[in-house]
Amino acid sequence: MSKVIKIKKGLNISLLGTAEKIMKKADQADFYAIKPTDFVGIRPKLVVKVGDKVKAGTPLFFDKFQPEVQFTSPVSGEIVEINRGERRAILEVVVKADKTIEYEEFKVGDPKNLSREEIIEALQKSGLWPSLRQRPYSTIANPNDTPKAIFISAFDSAPLAPDMDYIVKDCVECFQKGIDVLSKLTNGKIHLNLNADYPPADTFTKAKGVELNYFTGPHPSGNVGVQINKIDPINKGDIIWYTYPQEIAAIGRFFEKGIYDATKIVALTGSEVKNPKYFKVLNGASIKNLVKNNVNDGELRYISGNVLTGSKMEDDGYIGFYDNQITVIPEGKYHDFFGWATPGFKKYTASRTLLSWLIPGKKYRLDTNFHGGHRAYVMTGEYEKVFPMDIYPVQLIKAIMIEDIDKMEQLGIYEVDEEDFALCEYVCTSKTEVQSIIRNGLDLMRKEMS
Repeated sequence: MSKVIKIKKGLNISLLGTAEKIMKKADQADFYAIKPTDFVGIRPKLVVKVGDKVKAGTPLFFDKFQPEVQFTSPVSGEIVEINRGERRAILEVVVKADKTIEYEEFKVGDPKNLSREEIIEALQKSGLWPSLRQRPYSTIANPNDTPKAIFISAFDSAPLAPDMDYIVKDCVECFQKGIDVLSKLTNGKIHLNLNADYPPADTFTKAKGVELNYFTGPHPSGNVGVQINKIDPINKGDIIWYTYPQEIAAIGRFFEKGIYDATKIVALTGSEVKNPKYFKVLNGASIKNLVKNNVNDGELRYISGNVLTGSKMEDDGYIGFYDNQITVIPEGKYHDFFGWATPGFKKYTASRTLLSWLIPGKKYRLDTNFHGGHRAYVMTGEYEKVFPMDIYPVQLIKAIMIEDIDKMEQLGIYEVDEEDFALCEYVCTSKTEVQSIIRNGLDLMRKEMS
Protein backbone atom coordinates (compact mmCIF):
# COMPACT_ATOMS: atom_id res chain seq x y z
CA MET A 1 0.00 0.00 0.00
CA SER A 2 1.27 3.48 -0.86
CA LYS A 3 2.61 5.58 1.97
CA VAL A 4 1.38 9.12 2.71
CA ILE A 5 4.00 11.13 4.54
CA LYS A 6 3.13 14.51 6.00
CA ILE A 7 5.86 17.15 6.13
CA LYS A 8 5.03 19.64 8.88
CA LYS A 9 8.13 21.86 8.87
CA GLY A 10 8.88 24.06 5.89
CA LEU A 11 7.79 27.21 4.13
CA ASN A 12 5.89 28.03 0.96
CA ILE A 13 7.03 31.39 -0.43
CA SER A 14 4.18 32.93 -2.41
CA LEU A 15 5.57 34.76 -5.43
CA LEU A 16 3.99 36.39 -8.44
CA GLY A 17 4.67 34.86 -11.83
CA THR A 18 3.47 31.25 -11.85
CA ALA A 19 3.65 29.78 -15.34
CA GLU A 20 0.29 29.46 -17.06
CA LYS A 21 -0.35 25.95 -18.35
CA ILE A 22 0.14 26.85 -21.98
CA MET A 23 2.76 24.92 -23.94
CA LYS A 24 4.71 26.71 -26.66
CA LYS A 25 7.49 25.35 -28.80
CA ALA A 26 10.25 27.91 -28.56
CA ASP A 27 12.04 29.18 -31.63
CA GLN A 28 15.27 27.25 -31.96
CA ALA A 29 18.07 29.11 -30.24
CA ASP A 30 21.16 30.08 -32.20
CA PHE A 31 23.51 28.97 -29.45
CA TYR A 32 23.62 26.14 -26.93
CA ALA A 33 26.06 25.37 -24.15
CA ILE A 34 27.04 22.53 -21.88
CA LYS A 35 28.46 23.85 -18.61
CA PRO A 36 30.86 21.70 -16.55
CA THR A 37 29.87 23.85 -13.56
CA ASP A 38 26.46 22.12 -13.58
CA PHE A 39 28.11 18.86 -12.51
CA VAL A 40 29.48 18.54 -8.99
CA GLY A 41 32.95 17.11 -8.56
CA ILE A 42 34.00 16.57 -12.16
CA ARG A 43 37.26 17.63 -13.78
CA PRO A 44 36.47 18.16 -17.47
CA LYS A 45 38.85 17.17 -20.26
CA LEU A 46 37.98 18.64 -23.66
CA VAL A 47 37.79 16.46 -26.76
CA VAL A 48 36.80 19.31 -29.11
CA LYS A 49 38.22 22.70 -30.06
CA VAL A 50 36.81 25.88 -31.55
CA GLY A 51 35.84 25.31 -35.18
CA ASP A 52 35.03 21.60 -34.80
CA LYS A 53 31.76 20.29 -36.25
CA VAL A 54 29.58 18.16 -34.00
CA LYS A 55 26.29 16.30 -34.08
CA ALA A 56 23.73 15.90 -31.31
CA GLY A 57 25.33 13.22 -29.16
CA THR A 58 28.95 14.02 -30.07
CA PRO A 59 31.22 14.12 -26.97
CA LEU A 60 32.42 17.59 -25.96
CA PHE A 61 34.37 16.63 -22.85
CA PHE A 62 34.70 13.82 -20.32
CA ASP A 63 35.45 13.56 -16.63
CA LYS A 64 39.10 12.86 -15.81
CA PHE A 65 37.98 10.92 -12.73
CA GLN A 66 35.53 8.78 -14.75
CA PRO A 67 36.75 8.92 -18.38
CA GLU A 68 33.94 6.68 -19.58
CA VAL A 69 31.34 9.35 -18.63
CA GLN A 70 30.83 11.54 -21.71
CA PHE A 71 29.19 14.97 -21.86
CA THR A 72 27.69 15.40 -25.31
CA SER A 73 26.31 18.15 -27.50
CA PRO A 74 22.52 18.66 -27.46
CA VAL A 75 22.57 19.90 -31.06
CA SER A 76 24.57 19.64 -34.25
CA GLY A 77 26.63 22.60 -35.33
CA GLU A 78 30.01 24.25 -34.80
CA ILE A 79 31.98 24.82 -31.62
CA VAL A 80 32.27 28.62 -31.47
CA GLU A 81 33.44 29.32 -27.89
CA ILE A 82 35.11 27.61 -24.98
CA ASN A 83 34.70 30.02 -22.10
CA ARG A 84 37.05 29.76 -19.16
CA GLY A 85 37.16 31.25 -15.69
CA GLU A 86 39.78 31.49 -12.96
CA ARG A 87 42.80 29.23 -13.37
CA ARG A 88 41.48 28.45 -16.87
CA ALA A 89 38.61 26.36 -15.50
CA ILE A 90 36.17 25.48 -18.28
CA LEU A 91 32.85 27.26 -17.74
CA GLU A 92 31.00 26.69 -21.02
CA VAL A 93 31.38 24.86 -24.32
CA VAL A 94 29.20 26.82 -26.77
CA VAL A 95 27.79 25.36 -29.97
CA LYS A 96 26.27 27.38 -32.81
CA ALA A 97 23.36 25.20 -33.89
CA ASP A 98 22.53 24.06 -37.41
CA LYS A 99 19.06 24.87 -38.67
CA THR A 100 18.39 21.14 -39.05
CA ILE A 101 19.68 18.94 -36.24
CA GLU A 102 21.75 15.89 -37.17
CA TYR A 103 22.19 13.08 -34.68
CA GLU A 104 24.80 10.54 -33.75
CA GLU A 105 23.28 7.07 -33.90
CA PHE A 106 23.69 4.66 -31.02
CA LYS A 107 23.13 0.93 -30.92
CA VAL A 108 20.36 0.28 -28.41
CA GLY A 109 17.53 -2.18 -27.90
CA ASP A 110 14.76 -3.12 -25.52
CA PRO A 111 16.21 -2.46 -22.06
CA LYS A 112 14.49 -5.59 -20.76
CA ASN A 113 16.76 -7.64 -23.02
CA LEU A 114 19.98 -5.78 -22.23
CA SER A 115 22.44 -6.44 -19.43
CA ARG A 116 23.27 -3.87 -16.78
CA GLU A 117 26.70 -3.36 -18.34
CA GLU A 118 25.23 -2.76 -21.82
CA ILE A 119 22.76 -0.21 -20.46
CA ILE A 120 25.46 1.66 -18.53
CA GLU A 121 27.76 1.76 -21.56
CA ALA A 122 24.98 3.13 -23.80
CA LEU A 123 24.03 5.83 -21.28
CA GLN A 124 27.65 6.87 -20.84
CA LYS A 125 28.32 7.19 -24.58
CA SER A 126 25.11 9.13 -25.23
CA GLY A 127 25.72 11.75 -22.53
CA LEU A 128 22.68 10.70 -20.49
CA TRP A 129 24.58 9.08 -17.63
CA PRO A 130 24.93 12.43 -15.76
CA SER A 131 21.12 12.35 -15.40
CA LEU A 132 21.72 9.88 -12.57
CA ARG A 133 23.14 11.33 -9.38
CA GLN A 134 23.91 9.82 -6.00
CA ARG A 135 23.63 10.57 -2.34
CA PRO A 136 25.88 11.16 -0.51
CA TYR A 137 27.56 14.18 -2.13
CA SER A 138 25.05 14.75 -5.00
CA THR A 139 27.68 13.83 -7.57
CA ILE A 140 27.14 11.93 -10.81
CA ALA A 141 26.43 8.29 -10.01
CA ASN A 142 29.42 5.95 -10.01
CA PRO A 143 28.66 3.14 -12.49
CA ASN A 144 30.80 0.75 -10.44
CA ASP A 145 28.38 1.03 -7.50
CA THR A 146 25.05 -0.70 -7.03
CA PRO A 147 22.66 1.60 -5.15
CA LYS A 148 20.43 0.24 -2.43
CA ALA A 149 17.51 2.16 -4.01
CA ILE A 150 16.69 4.75 -6.65
CA PHE A 151 14.56 7.76 -5.76
CA ILE A 152 12.49 9.86 -8.16
CA SER A 153 10.84 13.06 -6.94
CA ALA A 154 7.90 13.50 -9.30
CA PHE A 155 6.91 16.93 -8.00
CA ASP A 156 8.68 20.18 -7.21
CA SER A 157 7.59 22.24 -4.22
CA ALA A 158 10.01 25.17 -4.72
CA PRO A 159 8.69 28.70 -5.38
CA LEU A 160 7.02 28.99 -8.82
CA ALA A 161 8.12 25.45 -9.63
CA PRO A 162 6.80 23.82 -12.82
CA ASP A 163 4.02 21.25 -12.58
CA MET A 164 5.68 17.91 -13.36
CA ASP A 165 2.33 16.23 -13.94
CA TYR A 166 1.63 18.73 -16.72
CA ILE A 167 5.12 18.36 -18.19
CA VAL A 168 5.08 14.56 -18.50
CA LYS A 169 1.39 13.97 -19.24
CA ASP A 170 2.18 12.90 -22.83
CA CYS A 171 5.29 10.86 -21.99
CA VAL A 172 3.70 7.64 -20.74
CA GLU A 173 5.62 5.22 -22.95
CA CYS A 174 8.99 6.99 -22.72
CA PHE A 175 8.68 7.31 -18.97
CA GLN A 176 7.91 3.62 -18.54
CA LYS A 177 10.82 2.65 -20.75
CA GLY A 178 13.05 4.86 -18.62
CA ILE A 179 11.80 3.06 -15.51
CA ASP A 180 12.62 -0.26 -17.20
CA VAL A 181 16.17 1.00 -17.66
CA LEU A 182 16.48 2.04 -14.02
CA SER A 183 15.23 -1.36 -12.87
CA LYS A 184 18.37 -2.90 -14.38
CA LEU A 185 20.62 -0.62 -12.33
CA THR A 186 19.56 -1.55 -8.80
CA ASN A 187 18.56 -4.64 -6.87
CA GLY A 188 16.51 -2.48 -4.53
CA LYS A 189 13.32 -0.48 -4.89
CA ILE A 190 12.58 2.39 -7.23
CA HIS A 191 10.70 4.95 -5.16
CA LEU A 192 8.42 7.23 -7.17
CA ASN A 193 7.36 10.06 -4.87
CA LEU A 194 4.19 12.00 -5.64
CA ASN A 195 2.27 14.98 -4.28
CA ALA A 196 -0.68 13.82 -2.18
CA ASP A 197 -2.44 17.19 -2.45
CA TYR A 198 -3.89 16.57 -5.92
CA PRO A 199 -4.40 13.62 -8.31
CA PRO A 200 -1.09 12.87 -10.07
CA ALA A 201 -0.76 12.17 -13.81
CA ASP A 202 -1.41 8.71 -15.22
CA THR A 203 2.21 8.71 -16.38
CA PHE A 204 3.16 8.29 -12.74
CA THR A 205 0.30 6.29 -11.24
CA LYS A 206 0.34 3.67 -14.01
CA ALA A 207 4.11 3.20 -14.00
CA LYS A 208 5.17 -0.40 -13.41
CA GLY A 209 8.13 -1.51 -11.36
CA VAL A 210 8.02 1.36 -8.86
CA GLU A 211 6.84 1.89 -5.30
CA LEU A 212 4.55 4.90 -5.01
CA ASN A 213 4.93 7.17 -2.00
CA TYR A 214 2.82 10.26 -1.39
CA PHE A 215 3.98 13.44 0.34
CA THR A 216 2.00 16.39 1.62
CA GLY A 217 3.14 19.60 3.24
CA PRO A 218 5.12 22.76 2.47
CA HIS A 219 8.42 23.09 0.67
CA PRO A 220 10.86 21.27 0.87
CA SER A 221 8.50 18.27 0.66
CA GLY A 222 9.48 17.92 -3.02
CA ASN A 223 13.22 17.70 -2.28
CA VAL A 224 14.57 14.22 -2.86
CA GLY A 225 16.78 14.57 0.22
CA VAL A 226 13.74 15.02 2.46
CA GLN A 227 12.04 12.06 0.79
CA ILE A 228 15.07 9.81 1.32
CA ASN A 229 15.27 10.90 4.95
CA LYS A 230 11.65 9.91 5.58
CA ILE A 231 11.63 6.63 3.62
CA ASP A 232 15.11 5.07 3.58
CA PRO A 233 17.72 7.15 5.44
CA ILE A 234 21.35 6.98 4.36
CA ASN A 235 23.89 5.57 6.78
CA LYS A 236 27.64 5.54 6.37
CA GLY A 237 28.50 3.30 3.42
CA ASP A 238 25.02 3.48 1.85
CA ILE A 239 24.51 4.74 -1.69
CA ILE A 240 21.24 5.92 -3.18
CA TRP A 241 20.80 7.16 -6.74
CA TYR A 242 18.21 9.73 -7.72
CA THR A 243 16.83 11.39 -10.80
CA TYR A 244 13.75 13.29 -12.04
CA PRO A 245 10.86 12.70 -14.47
CA GLN A 246 12.20 14.60 -17.48
CA GLU A 247 15.55 12.82 -17.24
CA ILE A 248 13.74 9.47 -17.12
CA ALA A 249 11.68 10.38 -20.19
CA ALA A 250 14.88 11.37 -22.03
CA ILE A 251 16.44 8.01 -21.18
CA GLY A 252 13.31 6.27 -22.46
CA ARG A 253 13.43 8.24 -25.74
CA PHE A 254 17.07 7.30 -26.16
CA PHE A 255 16.34 3.57 -25.95
CA GLU A 256 13.36 4.04 -28.24
CA LYS A 257 15.02 6.11 -30.98
CA GLY A 258 18.73 5.36 -30.63
CA ILE A 259 19.60 9.08 -30.64
CA TYR A 260 20.26 11.70 -28.00
CA ASP A 261 17.09 13.78 -28.11
CA ALA A 262 17.75 16.62 -25.63
CA THR A 263 14.18 17.94 -25.71
CA LYS A 264 12.90 19.23 -22.38
CA ILE A 265 10.14 21.49 -21.12
CA VAL A 266 10.95 24.51 -18.99
CA ALA A 267 8.69 26.94 -17.18
CA LEU A 268 9.44 30.64 -17.65
CA THR A 269 8.37 32.19 -14.35
CA GLY A 270 8.74 35.24 -12.14
CA SER A 271 7.08 38.55 -11.42
CA GLU A 272 9.00 40.30 -14.22
CA VAL A 273 7.81 37.95 -16.96
CA LYS A 274 4.91 39.37 -18.95
CA ASN A 275 3.55 36.02 -20.13
CA PRO A 276 4.87 33.22 -17.94
CA LYS A 277 4.27 29.86 -19.61
CA TYR A 278 5.88 26.56 -20.55
CA PHE A 279 8.32 26.21 -23.44
CA LYS A 280 9.60 23.15 -25.25
CA VAL A 281 13.34 23.60 -25.84
CA LEU A 282 16.55 21.62 -26.22
CA ASN A 283 18.73 21.30 -23.15
CA GLY A 284 21.42 23.95 -22.85
CA ALA A 285 19.54 26.48 -25.00
CA SER A 286 20.16 30.20 -24.73
CA ILE A 287 17.18 31.90 -23.07
CA LYS A 288 17.47 34.93 -25.36
CA ASN A 289 14.47 33.97 -27.52
CA LEU A 290 12.35 33.14 -24.45
CA VAL A 291 12.76 36.46 -22.67
CA LYS A 292 12.96 38.78 -25.67
CA ASN A 293 10.06 41.27 -25.45
CA ASN A 294 8.61 39.14 -22.66
CA VAL A 295 10.04 40.79 -19.52
CA ASN A 296 9.50 44.12 -17.82
CA ASP A 297 11.92 47.02 -18.04
CA GLY A 298 14.44 47.64 -15.30
CA GLU A 299 17.41 45.88 -13.75
CA LEU A 300 16.52 42.21 -13.55
CA ARG A 301 17.97 38.99 -12.13
CA TYR A 302 17.82 36.02 -14.50
CA ILE A 303 18.00 32.65 -12.75
CA SER A 304 18.40 29.17 -14.19
CA GLY A 305 16.29 27.27 -11.67
CA ASN A 306 14.27 28.61 -8.75
CA VAL A 307 14.91 31.63 -6.52
CA LEU A 308 16.26 29.51 -3.64
CA THR A 309 18.80 27.27 -5.38
CA GLY A 310 19.11 28.50 -8.97
CA SER A 311 22.17 29.96 -10.70
CA LYS A 312 22.47 33.58 -11.80
CA MET A 313 22.87 34.12 -15.54
CA GLU A 314 22.62 36.84 -18.18
CA ASP A 315 19.61 37.48 -20.40
CA ASP A 316 21.32 35.44 -23.13
CA GLY A 317 22.61 32.76 -20.75
CA TYR A 318 22.07 29.03 -21.04
CA ILE A 319 19.64 26.71 -19.29
CA GLY A 320 21.34 24.47 -16.73
CA PHE A 321 21.54 20.74 -17.42
CA TYR A 322 19.30 19.85 -14.47
CA ASP A 323 17.01 22.89 -14.51
CA ASN A 324 13.33 22.83 -15.54
CA GLN A 325 12.65 26.46 -14.70
CA ILE A 326 13.81 29.97 -15.56
CA THR A 327 12.96 32.72 -13.09
CA VAL A 328 13.11 36.48 -13.62
CA ILE A 329 12.82 38.80 -10.62
CA PRO A 330 13.91 42.40 -9.87
CA GLU A 331 17.39 43.14 -8.63
CA GLY A 332 17.44 44.61 -5.12
CA LYS A 333 20.18 47.21 -5.18
CA TYR A 334 18.68 49.70 -2.77
CA HIS A 335 18.61 50.57 0.92
CA ASP A 336 15.32 50.11 2.75
CA PHE A 337 14.65 52.96 5.19
CA PHE A 338 14.07 51.45 8.66
CA GLY A 339 13.85 48.01 7.01
CA TRP A 340 11.72 45.55 8.93
CA ALA A 341 10.79 48.22 11.45
CA THR A 342 8.41 49.78 8.92
CA PRO A 343 4.98 48.13 9.38
CA GLY A 344 2.88 47.24 6.38
CA PHE A 345 1.01 44.67 4.34
CA LYS A 346 3.11 44.89 1.16
CA LYS A 347 6.26 43.19 2.46
CA TYR A 348 6.56 39.44 2.77
CA THR A 349 7.53 37.94 6.12
CA ALA A 350 8.43 34.40 7.06
CA SER A 351 8.53 35.14 10.80
CA ARG A 352 5.39 37.23 11.41
CA THR A 353 7.52 40.35 11.88
CA LEU A 354 5.22 42.33 9.57
CA LEU A 355 1.45 42.58 9.37
CA SER A 356 1.41 40.85 5.99
CA TRP A 357 1.32 37.45 7.73
CA LEU A 358 -2.37 38.16 8.32
CA ILE A 359 -2.96 37.70 4.55
CA PRO A 360 -1.69 34.13 3.93
CA GLY A 361 -2.91 33.90 0.32
CA LYS A 362 -1.21 37.06 -0.92
CA LYS A 363 1.50 36.76 -3.60
CA TYR A 364 4.51 39.02 -3.61
CA ARG A 365 6.96 40.67 -6.00
CA LEU A 366 10.19 39.90 -4.16
CA ASP A 367 13.66 40.99 -5.25
CA THR A 368 17.23 40.05 -4.42
CA ASN A 369 17.74 42.56 -1.59
CA PHE A 370 19.30 41.03 1.56
CA HIS A 371 17.40 43.46 3.83
CA GLY A 372 20.39 43.58 6.12
CA GLY A 373 24.03 42.56 6.16
CA HIS A 374 26.19 39.76 7.48
CA ARG A 375 26.41 39.63 11.24
CA ALA A 376 27.35 37.29 14.06
CA TYR A 377 25.60 33.93 14.07
CA VAL A 378 22.38 34.53 16.01
CA MET A 379 20.63 31.55 17.63
CA THR A 380 16.97 32.13 16.78
CA GLY A 381 15.54 28.65 16.20
CA GLU A 382 14.38 29.75 12.74
CA TYR A 383 16.26 26.95 10.95
CA GLU A 384 14.40 24.25 12.84
CA LYS A 385 11.03 25.68 11.79
CA VAL A 386 11.73 25.17 8.08
CA PHE A 387 14.02 22.10 8.16
CA PRO A 388 11.98 18.88 8.25
CA MET A 389 14.78 16.28 8.26
CA ASP A 390 15.74 14.36 11.41
CA ILE A 391 19.00 16.29 11.62
CA TYR A 392 20.18 19.18 13.81
CA PRO A 393 20.88 21.84 11.16
CA VAL A 394 22.79 24.43 13.22
CA GLN A 395 25.01 21.82 14.85
CA LEU A 396 25.83 20.28 11.46
CA ILE A 397 26.69 23.68 9.98
CA LYS A 398 29.01 24.46 12.89
CA ALA A 399 30.70 21.06 12.59
CA ILE A 400 31.37 21.81 8.92
CA MET A 401 32.76 25.27 9.71
CA ILE A 402 35.35 23.76 12.08
CA GLU A 403 35.92 20.76 9.77
CA ASP A 404 35.12 18.17 12.44
CA ILE A 405 34.81 15.06 10.25
CA ASP A 406 33.56 12.73 12.99
CA LYS A 407 30.93 15.18 14.17
CA MET A 408 29.79 15.81 10.59
CA GLU A 409 29.24 12.08 10.14
CA GLN A 410 27.33 11.80 13.39
CA LEU A 411 25.10 14.75 12.49
CA GLY A 412 24.02 13.37 9.10
CA ILE A 413 26.25 14.97 6.45
CA TYR A 414 25.73 11.97 4.15
CA GLU A 415 22.00 12.68 3.81
CA VAL A 416 22.01 16.34 2.86
CA ASP A 417 22.61 18.61 -0.10
CA GLU A 418 22.67 22.39 -0.55
CA GLU A 419 19.01 22.52 -1.62
CA ASP A 420 17.91 20.95 1.67
CA PHE A 421 19.28 24.02 3.49
CA ALA A 422 18.01 26.65 1.04
CA LEU A 423 15.14 27.68 3.31
CA CYS A 424 17.52 27.89 6.27
CA GLU A 425 19.56 30.37 4.28
CA TYR A 426 16.42 32.30 3.30
CA VAL A 427 15.20 32.77 6.89
CA CYS A 428 18.67 33.24 8.39
CA THR A 429 18.78 36.30 10.63
CA SER A 430 22.58 36.39 10.29
CA LYS A 431 22.49 36.34 6.46
CA THR A 432 24.84 33.34 6.49
CA GLU A 433 25.44 31.64 3.14
CA VAL A 434 24.38 28.26 4.44
CA GLN A 435 24.28 26.46 1.09
CA SER A 436 27.93 27.26 0.40
CA ILE A 437 28.88 25.91 3.82
CA ILE A 438 27.03 22.65 3.15
CA ARG A 439 28.74 22.23 -0.23
CA ASN A 440 32.14 22.85 1.38
CA GLY A 441 31.33 20.17 3.93
CA LEU A 442 30.28 17.66 1.28
CA ASP A 443 33.41 18.35 -0.77
CA LEU A 444 35.56 17.89 2.32
CA MET A 445 33.90 14.56 3.15
CA ARG A 446 34.25 13.34 -0.44
CA LYS A 447 37.95 14.23 -0.43
CA GLU A 448 38.51 12.52 2.94
CA MET A 449 36.65 9.36 1.94
CA SER A 450 38.13 8.97 -1.55
